[in-house]
Amino acid sequence: MHTAHPFHFNLVAAAHATMIEHGFQPEFPVGTDTELAAIQAHPDIAAVPGTVDLRALLWSSIDNDTSKDLDQIEWAERLPDGRIRVLIGVADVDARVTRGTVIDGHARSETTSVYTGVKVFPMLPTELSEGITSLNEGEDRMALVVEFKVDEDGVVSEGKAFRALVHNRMQLAYPSVGAWLAGTGPAPPKVAASAELAAQLKLQDEAAQRMLDSRYQHGALDLETIETRPIMLAEEAVEIARLEKNRATSLIEEFMVAANGVIARIFDTSNVASIRRVVRTPKRWDRIVEVAAKLGGTLPATPDSKALNDFLLAQKQKDPDRFPDLSLAVVKLMGPGEYVLVKPDEVSPGHFGLAVQDYTHSTAPNRRFPDMVTQRLLKAWLARAQQPYSEGDLSAIAERCTEMENAARKVEREMQKRIAAVVLHPRIGQSFRAVVTGVNNYGTFVRTFDPHVEGMLVRGGKGLDVGDRLTVTLIATDPERGFIDFAV
Repeated sequence: MHTAHPFHFNLVAAAHATMIEHGFQPEFPVGTDTELAAIQAHPDIAAVPGTVDLRALLWSSIDNDTSKDLDQIEWAERLPDGRIRVLIGVADVDARVTRGTVIDGHARSETTSVYTGVKVFPMLPTELSEGITSLNEGEDRMALVVEFKVDEDGVVSEGKAFRALVHNRMQLAYPSVGAWLAGTGPAPPKVAASAELAAQLKLQDEAAQRMLDSRYQHGALDLETIETRPIMLAEEAVEIARLEKNRATSLIEEFMVAANGVIARIFDTSNVASIRRVVRTPKRWDRIVEVAAKLGGTLPATPDSKALNDFLLAQKQKDPDRFPDLSLAVVKLMGPGEYVLVKPDEVSPGHFGLAVQDYTHSTAPNRRFPDMVTQRLLKAWLARAQQPYSEGDLSAIAERCTEMENAARKVEREMQKRIAAVVLHPRIGQSFRAVVTGVNNYGTFVRTFDPHVEGMLVRGGKGLDVGDRLTVTLIATDPERGFIDFAV
């Protein structure tokens, strides 16, 4: 039976230990406080020559409900020829975090903020990432603005970047904005109070949908892996909520893909070496072909993202409940993304899943070090100054970023299992609807539908195969190891 009493296990301490186990340094080094004090002593914005004052625009941000490190804001306008002009303001973190400082060195080592569900381990001190360098509502901030135009076919053109002074008018959240854009929920209070903001968001959504349709036609993959977050009560995890993709998350994803493409193309045409985010053409394409064949689909012998996406869309319609499991299988077979150095005379390997050739990471400098590096490369190019990093530097940074991103994924995955074990512990003896997600030499694995958790069948289940549906009973959990045991 479900009880109101949570199981007491120190998830924050477990998260801290897991960070260290996977090579992170959760505590900021000696010297951080001194540098922070110096930054905070000069809070005024010093605009460099050529900075454009765009504070009068109706900028807004859309992020998770709990986000405090706001990296980007958006604005759009419809042009007389029917195209939509989009501006994306990205926080100028480099204006506060100078290369070679203690804070910069820590960021270069950690490379990413890690979100464990119970605690955020930030790459930068929160006084910066949630304060001075965050594009917080109601604050003037320095930004790097990426501009592009979107035609009716979703083609992005006339990309450029420049420095600007900006002011976030409205901080909004994905769930409420997404429901409103889709017509399944009311307008969020800030949107309901401003017809101008409502029109602005509808226009941004139109631009995003144009670009999304265009990318699908070029083979971008419509994948639906399930993400969850714990619901906390008095610092205890008591429930697991499913994070749903919606029109608002799609809007921001499309804008970020476009902005990152603009920056990559600027570097290409300007012969600037840079770090790119790539997902290579799948080496295990033959296995993806086999997975499709088992489900009645036919894929070509050579990798084809358009054919794969057509198959995925058909499966999503045919069996929506199991589509997240199929998506996860495809993601694993495609292999993880990585950061690589792309020299001026080289062609980027591209991003197979996004169906784009030119892609860097530039839009989240508060939480990702490669984005801060890209920001420095871009600012040097804008100033016609010498580039701050050699190709050797960039190659080493790319390798470190890949290594630590993989480590961050492991930390987050292990903590998800521990959180699930804590949340489910009071429900031992309760039954759940489930689907078989894996069968191997180690055993049979299932995923329950509500809440969304993975576990192992330790009793019963002989003869079951992937996709079979059943009712399981929870018989044990082990938060320390992240184990959840079920019986048929």
